[in-house]
Amino acid sequence: MRFSTQAGLIAALLLATTAAAVPLSAQALTDANIVAIFDAANTADIETGALAASRSHNMDVRELGQRFVDAHRAVRQQGRDLAHKLGVTPVLPSGDRGAEQHAAAMAALEAKQGADFDRAFLDHEIAFHQAVIDAVTASLLPAIQNADLKALVQKVAPAFSGHLEMARNLRAKLGN
Repeated sequence: MRFSTQAGLIAALLLATTAAAVPLSAQALTDANIVAIFDAANTADIETGALAASRSHNMDVRELGQRFVDAHRAVRQQGRDLAHKLGVTPVLPSGDRGAEQHAAAMAALEAKQGADFDRAFLDHEIAFHQAVIDAVTASLLPAIQNADLKALVQKVAPAFSGHLEMARNLRAKLGN
Protein backbone atom coordinates (compact mmCIF):
# COMPACT_ATOMS: atom_id res chain seq x y z
CA MET A 1 0.00 0.00 0.00
CA ARG A 2 1.20 3.49 -0.81
CA PHE A 3 0.55 6.42 1.50
CA SER A 4 -2.11 8.45 -0.22
CA THR A 5 -2.84 10.82 2.65
CA GLN A 6 0.45 12.02 4.08
CA ALA A 7 3.86 10.47 3.71
CA GLY A 8 4.82 11.66 7.16
CA LEU A 9 2.47 9.18 8.83
CA ILE A 10 5.32 6.79 9.57
CA ALA A 11 7.39 9.52 11.16
CA ALA A 12 4.36 10.66 13.13
CA LEU A 13 3.76 7.13 14.34
CA LEU A 14 7.32 6.48 15.35
CA LEU A 15 7.77 9.49 17.50
CA ALA A 16 5.33 12.30 17.36
CA THR A 17 7.16 14.95 19.26
CA THR A 18 4.70 17.51 17.98
CA ALA A 19 1.59 17.35 15.85
CA ALA A 20 3.70 17.80 12.71
CA ALA A 21 6.12 15.15 11.56
CA VAL A 22 8.97 15.16 9.11
CA PRO A 23 7.63 13.76 5.84
CA LEU A 24 9.10 10.62 4.37
CA SER A 25 8.83 9.65 0.75
CA ALA A 26 5.73 7.66 -0.09
CA GLN A 27 6.44 3.95 -0.13
CA ALA A 28 4.81 0.58 0.18
CA LEU A 29 4.79 -0.87 3.67
CA THR A 30 5.65 -4.50 4.26
CA ASP A 31 4.77 -6.55 7.30
CA ALA A 32 8.46 -6.35 8.27
CA ASN A 33 8.19 -2.53 8.19
CA ILE A 34 5.03 -2.60 10.26
CA VAL A 35 6.58 -4.89 12.86
CA ALA A 36 9.57 -2.52 13.09
CA ILE A 37 7.34 0.55 13.35
CA PHE A 38 5.24 -1.14 16.03
CA ASP A 39 8.36 -2.11 17.99
CA ALA A 40 9.89 1.36 17.71
CA ALA A 41 6.68 3.09 18.80
CA ASN A 42 6.40 0.87 21.87
CA THR A 43 10.08 1.29 22.72
CA ALA A 44 9.78 5.06 22.46
CA ASP A 45 6.86 5.16 24.85
CA ILE A 46 8.63 2.83 27.26
CA GLU A 47 11.51 5.30 27.39
CA THR A 48 9.39 8.43 27.78
CA GLY A 49 7.21 6.70 30.37
CA ALA A 50 10.28 5.57 32.32
CA LEU A 51 11.57 9.13 32.29
CA ALA A 52 8.29 10.40 33.75
CA ALA A 53 8.19 7.61 36.32
CA SER A 54 11.65 8.55 37.57
CA ARG A 55 11.69 12.31 37.09
CA SER A 56 8.27 13.72 37.89
CA HIS A 57 7.55 15.00 41.37
CA ASN A 58 3.82 14.50 40.77
CA MET A 59 2.59 11.08 41.90
CA ASP A 60 -0.12 10.93 39.20
CA VAL A 61 2.41 11.64 36.43
CA ARG A 62 4.86 9.09 37.85
CA GLU A 63 2.12 6.46 38.03
CA LEU A 64 0.94 7.19 34.49
CA GLY A 65 4.51 6.98 33.19
CA GLN A 66 4.97 3.60 34.88
CA ARG A 67 1.61 2.39 33.59
CA PHE A 68 2.71 3.26 30.05
CA VAL A 69 6.04 1.48 30.59
CA ASP A 70 4.36 -1.70 31.78
CA ALA A 71 1.72 -1.75 29.05
CA HIS A 72 4.09 -0.96 26.19
CA ARG A 73 6.65 -3.52 27.38
CA ALA A 74 3.98 -6.20 27.26
CA VAL A 75 2.74 -5.13 23.82
CA ARG A 76 6.28 -4.82 22.45
CA GLN A 77 7.05 -8.34 23.65
CA GLN A 78 3.90 -9.68 22.01
CA GLY A 79 5.02 -8.09 18.73
CA ARG A 80 8.53 -9.50 19.07
CA ASP A 81 7.20 -12.96 19.89
CA LEU A 82 4.90 -12.88 16.87
CA ALA A 83 7.70 -11.68 14.58
CA HIS A 84 9.86 -14.56 15.80
CA LYS A 85 7.04 -17.07 15.30
CA LEU A 86 6.42 -15.79 11.77
CA GLY A 87 10.12 -15.54 10.91
CA VAL A 88 9.78 -11.82 10.18
CA THR A 89 12.86 -9.66 10.60
CA PRO A 90 11.74 -6.12 11.46
CA VAL A 91 13.02 -3.53 9.00
CA LEU A 92 12.24 0.15 9.29
CA PRO A 93 11.18 1.88 6.07
CA SER A 94 13.95 3.65 4.19
CA GLY A 95 14.42 7.26 5.18
CA ASP A 96 13.06 6.65 8.66
CA ARG A 97 14.05 9.39 11.11
CA GLY A 98 12.30 7.99 14.15
CA ALA A 99 15.42 7.44 16.23
CA GLU A 100 16.60 11.01 15.81
CA GLN A 101 13.11 12.37 16.48
CA HIS A 102 12.91 10.28 19.64
CA ALA A 103 16.33 11.50 20.77
CA ALA A 104 15.15 15.09 20.27
CA ALA A 105 11.95 14.42 22.22
CA MET A 106 13.89 12.84 25.08
CA ALA A 107 16.38 15.74 25.15
CA ALA A 108 13.53 18.25 25.25
CA LEU A 109 11.86 16.39 28.11
CA GLU A 110 15.13 15.94 30.01
CA ALA A 111 15.70 19.70 29.85
CA LYS A 112 12.50 20.38 31.79
CA GLN A 113 11.79 20.13 35.49
CA GLY A 114 8.85 20.19 37.84
CA ALA A 115 5.47 21.21 36.50
CA ASP A 116 7.06 22.19 33.16
CA PHE A 117 8.27 18.60 32.76
CA ASP A 118 4.87 17.18 33.66
CA ARG A 119 3.08 19.37 31.11
CA ALA A 120 5.65 18.63 28.40
CA PHE A 121 5.47 14.90 29.06
CA LEU A 122 1.67 14.85 28.93
CA ASP A 123 1.58 17.03 25.81
CA HIS A 124 4.06 14.66 24.18
CA GLU A 125 2.00 11.61 25.16
CA ILE A 126 -1.20 13.14 23.82
CA ALA A 127 0.42 13.95 20.45
CA PHE A 128 2.21 10.59 20.33
CA HIS A 129 -0.83 8.44 21.04
CA GLN A 130 -3.04 10.44 18.66
CA ALA A 131 -0.44 10.00 15.90
CA VAL A 132 -0.26 6.26 16.59
CA ILE A 133 -4.03 5.91 16.43
CA ASP A 134 -4.19 7.90 13.19
CA ALA A 135 -1.39 5.91 11.57
CA VAL A 136 -2.76 2.54 12.64
CA THR A 137 -6.20 3.37 11.31
CA ALA A 138 -5.24 5.10 8.09
CA SER A 139 -2.12 3.27 7.00
CA LEU A 140 -0.86 0.35 9.02
CA LEU A 141 -3.95 -1.84 9.35
CA PRO A 142 -4.84 -1.55 5.65
CA ALA A 143 -1.26 -2.46 4.68
CA ILE A 144 -0.86 -5.55 6.89
CA GLN A 145 -0.79 -8.78 4.90
CA ASN A 146 -0.41 -11.36 7.68
CA ALA A 147 -3.63 -12.23 9.52
CA ASP A 148 -1.85 -12.87 12.85
CA LEU A 149 -0.08 -9.50 12.71
CA LYS A 150 -3.33 -7.74 11.84
CA ALA A 151 -5.09 -9.48 14.74
CA LEU A 152 -2.37 -8.36 17.18
CA VAL A 153 -2.52 -4.75 16.03
CA GLN A 154 -6.33 -4.77 16.23
CA LYS A 155 -6.18 -6.33 19.69
CA VAL A 156 -3.85 -3.69 21.15
CA ALA A 157 -5.19 -0.65 19.30
CA PRO A 158 -7.80 0.13 22.01
CA ALA A 159 -4.99 0.43 24.57
CA PHE A 160 -3.54 3.35 22.59
CA SER A 161 -6.93 5.08 22.79
CA GLY A 162 -7.05 4.37 26.51
CA HIS A 163 -3.58 5.85 26.98
CA LEU A 164 -4.60 8.92 25.01
CA GLU A 165 -7.60 9.47 27.28
CA MET A 166 -5.52 8.95 30.44
CA ALA A 167 -2.97 11.52 29.27
CA ARG A 168 -5.68 14.00 28.25
CA ASN A 169 -7.49 13.62 31.57
CA LEU A 170 -4.35 14.09 33.63
CA ARG A 171 -3.29 17.06 31.48
CA ALA A 172 -6.67 18.68 32.08
CA LYS A 173 -6.39 17.97 35.80
CA LEU A 174 -2.98 19.66 35.96
CA GLY A 175 -4.15 22.67 33.93
CA ASN A 176 -1.70 25.18 32.53
